[in-house]
Amino acid sequence: MNYIGSKLSLLEFLEESINKVADKNCKVFCDLFAGTGIVGSYFKKKGYKIIANDIQYYSYVLNRHYIGNHKELKFLKLIKKIPELKNVEIKDRKDFVCKLLNELKGEKGFVYSNYCVGGTKNKKIERQYFSDENGMRCDAIRKKIENWKKENLISDNEYYFLITTLVESIDKYANTASVYGAFLKQLKSTAQRSLVLKPVELIINEQEHQVFNEDINELSKKISGDILYLDPPYNQRQYAPNYHMLETIAKYDNPKIHGKTGLRDYQNQKSSYCSTSQVKNSFKDLILNAKVKYIFLSYNNEGLMSANDIREIMSLRGKYGFFTKEYNRFKADKSESRNFKADKTIEYLHYVVCN
Repeated sequence: MNYIGSKLSLLEFLEESINKVADKNCKVFCDLFAGTGIVGSYFKKKGYKIIANDIQYYSYVLNRHYIGNHKELKFLKLIKKIPELKNVEIKDRKDFVCKLLNELKGEKGFVYSNYCVGGTKNKKIERQYFSDENGMRCDAIRKKIENWKKENLISDNEYYFLITTLVESIDKYANTASVYGAFLKQLKSTAQRSLVLKPVELIINEQEHQVFNEDINELSKKISGDILYLDPPYNQRQYAPNYHMLETIAKYDNPKIHGKTGLRDYQNQKSSYCSTSQVKNSFKDLILNAKVKYIFLSYNNEGLMSANDIREIMSLRGKYGFFTKEYNRFKADKSESRNFKADKTIEYLHYVVCN
């Protein structure tokens, strides 16, 4: 998924830097601004127990699968409904179930009715986030997953795997430049293709992991670990409006929506880390209350907090330092009127060895 602030290209830099500071006895890695789970998944594969968190529900869903699921999914209860599943090898059942969902006939549900041209035609605002076909297929698949869950035919682990697969898959067919803050007037080529569910990766290991959907400052007072990795928003751009479609597909709760883009209410998901007046106090509270041995913070040179702000606050906990790496700027929409000075920016990995 093309995600604002994704650390996909920086994973090796993060690991190398963290390994230069943290001792070899660290076992619990806390990723509490988890986003799509890309960092937590990487360190999960390295053998850490992961504690993941994000205030966005779609992010919780992704992490609930990528981090929380760590054993093969057997779909034992679903055999009652689909007897032929019994003859499918356990490791292949994820693919089999996704194939069944791919064969569903489309339905005119919430996504089609509010975010496709066919469903919004002749309404005050016509929207085109997906083709009519893909909107209806998304609705049919999402409804089937929810019905299976309500009928107790799939476990929580299987449920989050299937929702993650849908969210990751439908995102590839969205008629947007990148994020969901706007849709394109004409269907681009990828949006014209038919939605195909592709089973997402399942990272198997022996660790028990934890995933939360809470305010980070409150959660940090209740959990403990060895390494705390922080990747907060850097600027005033809230994540909720940029990914509102994924939130609605993940929840499928028929929300009240408004405006040209069909935004759902996100007052409870606004981050103080996107507020010039609140960010420093929130960050200080987080750093002072974190129950860990090491804290690492990803932040770039154009964020709301200055490097001096960060050094001053993190130094309250112990020995401070930082690493840097130049990387390409995220561009959500080429047509946006943002006057950037350069195509590249400097990523800082600040750290403190806590006293």
